[in-house]
Amino acid sequence: MKAMLSTAPGGPETLELTEQPDPEVKKGHMLVRVRAAGLNFPDTLIIRDLYQFKPPRPFAPGGEIAGEILAVGDGVKGFAPGDRVLALTGHGGFASHVNVEPAKTVKIPDTMPYEDAACFVFTYGTSHHALKDRAQIQPGETLLILGAAGGVGAAAIELGKAAGARVIAAVSSAEKAAFCRGIGADETLVYPRELDRDAQKALSSEIKKLAGGDGVDVVYDAVGGDYAEPAQRALAWKGRFLVVGFPAGIPKIPLNLTLLKGSQIVGVFWGAAVAREPEGHAQNMADLFRLYAEGKIRPRISARFPLEQAAEALTLMEERKAMGKVVLTVD
Repeated sequence: MKAMLSTAPGGPETLELTEQPDPEVKKGHMLVRVRAAGLNFPDTLIIRDLYQFKPPRPFAPGGEIAGEILAVGDGVKGFAPGDRVLALTGHGGFASHVNVEPAKTVKIPDTMPYEDAACFVFTYGTSHHALKDRAQIQPGETLLILGAAGGVGAAAIELGKAAGARVIAAVSSAEKAAFCRGIGADETLVYPRELDRDAQKALSSEIKKLAGGDGVDVVYDAVGGDYAEPAQRALAWKGRFLVVGFPAGIPKIPLNLTLLKGSQIVGVFWGAAVAREPEGHAQNMADLFRLYAEGKIRPRISARFPLEQAAEALTLMEERKAMGKVVLTVD
């Protein structure tokens, strides 16, 4: 098997392509021949020891894969060799073979390409959980998405529109704004790369102007940093502020804003929700496959790399230049 391994904490350039004997299937697991691996922002953190979980080294990053089952371990039911599946691996996905747990594996339709499947669960699962379970978004509400051109942001655009919301996509460039309009955003705004207090006030005013009325009902914040407070200030009465991620840094929000607006700051930890609420996760996955079959959602893959170029792919994501999803193809 081939694998891109992290042997020491560091950036994408520290990953090493290795060849090892093919692994055997573990008890209670399935051995999958990986055909595609989706990239997600946590992959850039886990190799630097900055993520919530720190696997023992050496390990391959990659928390989301698709491929076919080669072998089924003792105690596994409901799966068989030859099944086409997607799986959440946590790590280990940047490899040609990986053992996966049945509870984190889903069979995929024959009509679903492996690349789509490898870019499906993490982004759509996060955004569906955020909008449906945490924000309880309603038809006719206004949704602001910070970092809307990224993987989870693009998924949130599609899911927000499918839920009947009016979507404002906030991004860092005109190119990204065009991308967001192309996948259904009703309005877009381009924010500066750096914000001083005057720029924060201007951003909040622009959001309110686009939202109309009292402001936005739901903020989906996948950026953090200095962008969070202006978005919080643009919330309408009883608005919900979704904390999804903070590649721009962990923000500090004045809590008096929540009092004045009767608003909520709501954490979105999708991985924990999957583990703690498996029945809800199963229902959400059924929702997502239905929306995919109806053509309402589709992974927006903007870049493809072979496994041996995983470092280049991760760098693209780390520098926040990626739009939609980035995928590794594994021959």
